[in-house]
Amino acid sequence: MEENYPVMEGAEPFYFEGNETGVLVIHGFTGAPQSMRPLGETFHQAGFTVFGPRLAGHGTHYKDLEQTSYKEWCNTVEEGYHFLRETCSDIYIAGLSMGGTLTLHVAEQFPAVKGIILINAAIDVPNMNADTIVGTQYVDTETPDIKQEHVYELTYEKTPVQSFREIQKLMKDQREKLHDIQVPARIFVSDVDHVVPPSNSEYIYNGLASANKRIIPMHDSYHVATLDNDKEMIAIEAIAFINGLTTTSIQ
Repeated sequence: MEENYPVMEGAEPFYFEGNETGVLVIHGFTGAPQSMRPLGETFHQAGFTVFGPRLAGHGTHYKDLEQTSYKEWCNTVEEGYHFLRETCSDIYIAGLSMGGTLTLHVAEQFPAVKGIILINAAIDVPNMNADTIVGTQYVDTETPDIKQEHVYELTYEKTPVQSFREIQKLMKDQREKLHDIQVPARIFVSDVDHVVPPSNSEYIYNGLASANKRIIPMHDSYHVATLDNDKEMIAIEAIAFINGLTTTSIQ
């Protein structure tokens, strides 16, 4: 898509070159790579090659998002997967919220994905039903759902109603394909999430055909857990998950 506004400061994609284990980290709806950067930096410190793309229509202006289809978000992450494949032998995907939905998309499209890390992933969010929003083209975006005080997430101040229609299409598509995904999975879910009901993670867990899957509760974070109190725990568990599978593949 052609974007009509400059990229906001802090919303740029990031790439950290490391070893042959690649991790694609995907931000959420109306957000930016900024929300995934601390996790990406920790992955890089562990030796991995990390890419955090900026989803189409994100990190510029909400009017760009309004013109973007969910298929363009899918294209962004598919291109990210292929980019990492150029230099990495094992690819893992980690996603927050809608980034988790897109993580499922990549895993379904590319069964060679080694493992997936889902963080408060969205699969069925009734509050994002555009049909219940009448008389307006945009709605005010609520303050980012973070428990820790004085933590900032870069998001749009408004959300286009049309974009709610697109994320609903994406979630419906992934609900129908969950049973096709067999890759190992770690599913992080906050006890309290004011954006995506925690039941989404249980739905995903039950729907995945993966033999190696586990739900990991987060007791001290709200929705944007990658910037919240449990971010270190997410990184430790995720790195152990990746190293365990990578070690297995070497033996």
